[in-house]
Amino acid sequence: MNENSQLVLVDSKVLPEVIAKVIEVKKLLANKEEKSSVAACKRVGISRSAFYKYRDSIFSYDKELTNKIITIYAELKDEPGVLSSVLVLLHQLNANILTVNQTIPIDGVAAITISLRLNGSMDEIYIIKSGVSGLVGVVDVKILSSE
Repeated sequence: MNENSQLVLVDSKVLPEVIAKVIEVKKLLANKEEKSSVAACKRVGISRSAFYKYRDSIFSYDKELTNKIITIYAELKDEPGVLSSVLVLLHQLNANILTVNQTIPIDGVAAITISLRLNGSMDEIYIIKSGVSGLVGVVDVKILSSE
């Protein structure tokens, strides 16, 4: 994009079919469902030139992907399996983990931040916080942000 570019959010229903097909090709390539743009374009039914013309200017937007994202900060004892137990609990609670960052342990405690997307209601935040807090080896838990 250059400085004269302007981003516009448009309902895909009013766009030419080729735009939706370019998005589909990009998803096929990102998910490794097709190994090349040639194969993906052929599968979707557009020319490679159409794909290359639009690929750097078209991006899929899913409102649901930006909702229900929270960031948790926790301090964990430097013991085997503590981080693993946190991740297993989050999985069991159906949270989609987006990022995990951990510091080097200092004085026997490591700080972690985990960003995740909730699949249910925002009330899950409290269930997650209390669940993580109750795990063996978890020293402290805070919710840093929620959208």
